[in-house]
Amino acid sequence: MAAIVRVEGPPAHEVRIGAGALGLAAELAARHSGALVLTDETVAGLHLERLGALAGAPVVRLAPGEGAKSMAILERVLDAMCDAELDREACLVALGGGVVGDLGGLAAALYKRGVAVLQCPTTLLAQVDASVGGKTAVNLAAGKNLAGVFHAPVGVLADSAVLETLEETELRSGLGEVLKSALLAGEADLAALEAGAEALVARDPEALEACVTRCVRLKARVVAEDPREAGPRRRLNLGHTFGHAIERAAGYGVVPHGVAVAVGVSLALEESRRRGLLEDAGLPARVRSLGRRLGLPADLDELREGWGVTLEEGELRAAMRHDKKNRGGEVRLVLPVRAGEVLLDAPLGA
Repeated sequence: MAAIVRVEGPPAHEVRIGAGALGLAAELAARHSGALVLTDETVAGLHLERLGALAGAPVVRLAPGEGAKSMAILERVLDAMCDAELDREACLVALGGGVVGDLGGLAAALYKRGVAVLQCPTTLLAQVDASVGGKTAVNLAAGKNLAGVFHAPVGVLADSAVLETLEETELRSGLGEVLKSALLAGEADLAALEAGAEALVARDPEALEACVTRCVRLKARVVAEDPREAGPRRRLNLGHTFGHAIERAAGYGVVPHGVAVAVGVSLALEESRRRGLLEDAGLPARVRSLGRRLGLPADLDELREGWGVTLEEGELRAAMRHDKKNRGGEVRLVLPVRAGEVLLDAPLGA
């Protein structure tokens, strides 16, 4: 494996990154009294056998897609955990993308007031972001991720070999979060992403492993500072208030999360420039150019054209009013100042 990144708790755990990481799943699950695997039909067909002996454990297979992040499906998973007679020392193994990870983490947090969850992310988006940090949630009609808790995993296995099977759209979605992370990390990471953009799009294994490692190290540092997003961890929400509004207005599952976040980052840069907060005048154009090299839309017009969505300003603003990060009835934004520095809790304004 290429790297092991430690995430301070509670509970402290390791993210193991590299080809073959999923081969450790059975060993880690064996430390618990029993296990249930949560996955989706597509991932099961491609990767369930990589879990080795765990492939024989009880398995819940979901329909792929954002629609699985619902209260109804959450109840189904909890019932399956009961049927498997899991006790409080058991472990849920979440094998899949961000949907499976978010849903599985929430089910593990709720079942018998909390059992272990082992995150086995199979998309780039989940490996660089969703599987690290303990956020879990399902969607409500009013908005994305509005029902959830913090429940840190006992480990994360980010197997880079599974990324070979990603659909192109899923790869681009992951690269949207990579772009956000690089901008947050600072000039060195942003320049490294610019230098390696073509290798990532071409799925070069070494480039992907290095990219996942950089992103996980950033998130591990931030999570250690602020496990429950009471302060500095909120900077990881860069682009997400706009991005979640795009997802809601378009209809969940129409615009992939990372694609929406990439556009959200560009919108945040423009908003920061408009308010006179941005100290690097060339940063918006630089990020738009990098996004295009990664196969991402650089603004709302490119998103509308490429994805066939209307996204009227009124419906986006209405969607933003349901964002879970709002405070005192006001929409709050994370706005860039320069690469590596952001302003937290900026009100949306007129």
